[in-house]
Amino acid sequence: MTQKQWSAGLMSALMTCTGGTILVVHSAAQLGMNERQMLSWMFVSYTLAGLFNLLLAWRYKLPIAGAHSLTAIAFLSTVSVQLTLPQIVGSFIMAGAIVAILGLTRVFNVIFKHIPRPVIDAMLAGIIAHYILELVPAFQANPLVGLLALIGFFLIPKYFKALPPIFGVIVLGLIGLMITYSFPAVDPLRYQLPLVTIPEFTWQGFISLAVPISVLVLSNDIAVALAALGKNGYPAPVNRIITYSGLASMFGGLFNGHTINIGGMMTTMCSSEEAGAKQKRYRAAILSSLLCVIFGIFAWLVVPYVTILPSYFIAMIIGYSLLGIFLNSMNAAFGNKQYRFSVLFAFVISAAGITMLGISAALWSLIVGTLIARLLKEHTSQDVRTQALEDEQEKDSAHAQAKSDYDIGG
Repeated sequence: MTQKQWSAGLMSALMTCTGGTILVVHSAAQLGMNERQMLSWMFVSYTLAGLFNLLLAWRYKLPIAGAHSLTAIAFLSTVSVQLTLPQIVGSFIMAGAIVAILGLTRVFNVIFKHIPRPVIDAMLAGIIAHYILELVPAFQANPLVGLLALIGFFLIPKYFKALPPIFGVIVLGLIGLMITYSFPAVDPLRYQLPLVTIPEFTWQGFISLAVPISVLVLSNDIAVALAALGKNGYPAPVNRIITYSGLASMFGGLFNGHTINIGGMMTTMCSSEEAGAKQKRYRAAILSSLLCVIFGIFAWLVVPYVTILPSYFIAMIIGYSLLGIFLNSMNAAFGNKQYRFSVLFAFVISAAGITMLGISAALWSLIVGTLIARLLKEHTSQDVRTQALEDEQEKDSAHAQAKSDYDIGG
């Protein structure tokens, strides 16, 4: 394994094992999970998810890397529906079932063709907006830590290009905490086996959690990863990957895991030219997945140190870890002049976070945004010839994909 493969694999794993861990701990507390339930969630999100991506990368010799969905867990941190843990677990399993069915029936592109991509981006930006705004009061709570975290976010990647910005936030932020904050005693956890929760399936869980989670996973994780593979010249068995992700998520749901899927940014990093020779980049993905597996096994040693961090520092880590996704989503949503009112309403509804009739704000955002785009005919305002060309390209892609599924997966 070359230095480039080591670097890409390490940075890919570091990306999800830092801010992603904070989000899991934070979301578990929001959903009322106890320590054992939370550790079970960590085991699924890293160990089982790492094994899943490792097997995919090894089976297809593709630079596929991932763990759990960062955008889906960001959504879970804001959801306010009143569901019991068995009902939440049932929702996770149903979300996986939706993904698996879309992969098995090969209707992924058909369904998402009717939801404008800018509306999905606006919905995601609205979900994340809360965490970005929390950076301001977090900075006020401890200006020195806030300043050092800000410096780390911008300067560390500038001088150490292989390191992600969140690494600078954590390192310099911790230095600030050591100067200004008195850490309480660490209350260690003991290792416990993953906990099986008997699921309870409800319509409220399906509408409020399962549907939004499946949309986020498909549009912001799986689709991004597949696009990165295609961009870098890797033919991938699209429908098989979607199906496997759904089935793995259904299994992981039994142990409190929200998703198991290939990661958008992680796959992008491992499949890029920075990961070395094209035919060997899958090794970077295998390393990334292996590190996630190890991290999940020893999460019980890490979590106690996460829980003693002050709330404002946790807010900084979460905010900065989601900042890149937020900027990309805002640019994709509001940078498209074709869609105006639909993305505006989708963003506002999602950012408001209000649940009505048992339906989460994320799903209302998609519904209202799509309806406005249809009513105002925003989706038909582009040149007809351009649309015809895109349809022809989709047909060509479908034929190529069918051949790819046969050649690679068959």
